[in-house]
Amino acid sequence: MCGIAGIMTRNGKGPDVSILGSLARALGHRGPDGEGKYLAGPVAMVQTRLAVIDLKTGDQPIYEPGGAALIANAEIYNYLELRAEMGDVAQTTQSDCEPPLHLYRRDGLSFTDSLRGMYAIAIHDPVDGRLVLARDPFGIKPLYYVETEDHFAFASEPQALIAIGAIKPELATERRNELLQLQFTCGRSTIFRGINRVLPGETLVVRGGRIVERRRRAALPAGGPEACGIDEAVARLDSALEDSVLLHQRSDVPYGLFLSGGVDSATMLALMSRLNERPVTAFTAGFSGTSVSDERDHARTLAKTVGADFHDIDFTDTDFWTLLPEIAAAMDDPAADYAILPTWKLAREAVRDVKVVISGEGGDELFGGYGRYRSALRPWWQGGRMMRARGIVEGLGVLREEDAGWRDAISAAEVTASEPQRSRLQIAQAVDITDWLPNDLLTKLDRCLMAHGMEGRTPFLDPEVAKAVFCLPDSLKIHKRRGKWILRRWLDRVMPKANPFERKRGFTVPVGEWIFARGTKLGPLVAASPAVAEACHPDRVTALYKSTKKRAQLAGWVLLFYALWHRRHIEQRMPEGDVFDVLGAP
Repeated sequence: MCGIAGIMTRNGKGPDVSILGSLARALGHRGPDGEGKYLAGPVAMVQTRLAVIDLKTGDQPIYEPGGAALIANAEIYNYLELRAEMGDVAQTTQSDCEPPLHLYRRDGLSFTDSLRGMYAIAIHDPVDGRLVLARDPFGIKPLYYVETEDHFAFASEPQALIAIGAIKPELATERRNELLQLQFTCGRSTIFRGINRVLPGETLVVRGGRIVERRRRAALPAGGPEACGIDEAVARLDSALEDSVLLHQRSDVPYGLFLSGGVDSATMLALMSRLNERPVTAFTAGFSGTSVSDERDHARTLAKTVGADFHDIDFTDTDFWTLLPEIAAAMDDPAADYAILPTWKLAREAVRDVKVVISGEGGDELFGGYGRYRSALRPWWQGGRMMRARGIVEGLGVLREEDAGWRDAISAAEVTASEPQRSRLQIAQAVDITDWLPNDLLTKLDRCLMAHGMEGRTPFLDPEVAKAVFCLPDSLKIHKRRGKWILRRWLDRVMPKANPFERKRGFTVPVGEWIFARGTKLGPLVAASPAVAEACHPDRVTALYKSTKKRAQLAGWVLLFYALWHRRHIEQRMPEGDVFDVLGAP
C-alpha cells in the first residue's frame, strides 16, 4: 500500500517540481518505505511506498516500452496469474503493480477488468497525451481529485490536495448535513467543496487538465437470485472464500488478522488457519469496565482452537479522551463511526508485529447480515421501514434548520440499485455497497491503518466472492429472522466452536457511557465549537450531553467528532492535547 498524488496542468507547461515534495510530505505516513517521483510534460506524479510485495525491485513509477508510467496504491492479488498469462511480455520487476501497466497497453481502458485486488492507479501515457485514473470496484482504496482553471490534481487523501494549495478547505454544507445524519457522506462530492471522489470501479481519462471520459466497472453481478441448494451453496462458498483468502495472503512481509469474535472474522480465522502452516497472529480489542458486550473471551477461545497467537488489546476511557483528536485528524474524509476508535488502537499495537492485517469488512453487506435488511423486507404493518429512514440528529431539536435533503443521495442510490430482476434484499445490499461500505467502513479501515503505515486486506470484497454469493437465494442469506445464514451454516461445519447460530449482541463501543460520564464539562465545549454553533442551537446541544437516552448519546458522539474534525480540517489547527484541550483552546 502507498500514497499517490499528481497534477496535470491545463496550459501544457511543466508543473512546479516543488509540489511533488509537498505531496510526498503530506502522504508520507501512507508510505514510509520509499518515495518515487515522475515528471513528463504537463504531468507530475509522486508515490510514497509501503513495501509489501517485491521489496527489492518494486519501486515506482513503473514504465513500459510504449512510454506509459504507472504509480499505484494497490495490491493486485492475482498478479502471478496475470504474469503467466502475459508470458511473452518482458517485465522489469516482480511487483504486483506491473501487470496492470502492460494490461493497459494491451487492453486500453478495459485494463482493470482482469484485476482482482484493491487499487487506486494513475497512468500517464505521454504518447497519447492522457492521464488515466482507476479505482477498484468496491472502493477499498481511496482516490480524490480537484479540477481548477489551472490544473487537474489527484491524491490518495483530500488533505494532500489542501496542503499544496490546490484548493481551499471550504465546507460543503449539504455534505455536512449528510455527515450529521448518516455519520458518513455519499456520492462523488466530498465534504470539501470542490474535492471529488473517483467513484468505486470508475476509470477517468484526463486530457489537457480536463476529464474527457468516464467508465465504470460494477462490483456486483447482474441479475436476481438464482436457484441453489444448501449443499451446493456451501461448496460454492467454501471454494470462493478459500481462493480469495489464499490470494489475499500473498505478501513478502508478516501478516495477521483483526479478530472481533463475530462470524465474519471467525470465517477469516478458520480459512487462514487452514491455509497457513504457521500460527495465525490475531488481534482483538475490548472495553474493560463498561456495559457493552466484550468479545475478547470468545475470540481468545477461537484463537486457542486453531493455535493462533492471540493479542488482547484494551481500549479505555483514557484512550477515548486522549486519542480521539488524533483519530479525527486522520479521518480527513470524515466518517463518524465509533469503530474508528478500536481500529486505530489495534493498528497502532499490531504494527509492532505485522505489516498487513486481514479483516472481515464486507461480510454483512454480501451475506445480508444487518438488521436493517430484515426491517426493509417486512411490510410497514409488521414494523418494516426503509433503510436509514431517520437521521441521527433528525427530530432532536438541536439543528438550527432541519434539512429534508440529507437523504437525497441514498434515495438516488436506491433507484440506481433497483436493477431488473433484483430482489428487495439485493437492492438493499447494493445500496449499502454503493456508499456505506466505501465511504464509512473502508474509509475507516484505510485511514486508521495507513496512519500507522499498515495495510488492511478484505477477502470478502473480491469480485469472485461477490459472483459466488450475491445471487444466492434470499432464503440462504436471511433465514428464520437471522442474517448471514449460509455463512453461519458454513462456519458451523468448519469451526463449530464459533457458535455461529448463537444470538450475540452486536459490536459496539461505549462512547455513550464515556460521554455521559463527563457530559457536564464536555457539552458546553462542543456547543461552543464554531462548527457546531453554525449548525445547531448551542443550548440544546449542551442538553444532549446530560441525557441517558441512546439516541441523544449517539448524536452527542457525532457532534463531538464533527467539532474535532472541523477544528483540524476546516480551521486547519493541529490537535494538541486531549479532547478538552483541543475544544477549549482559544
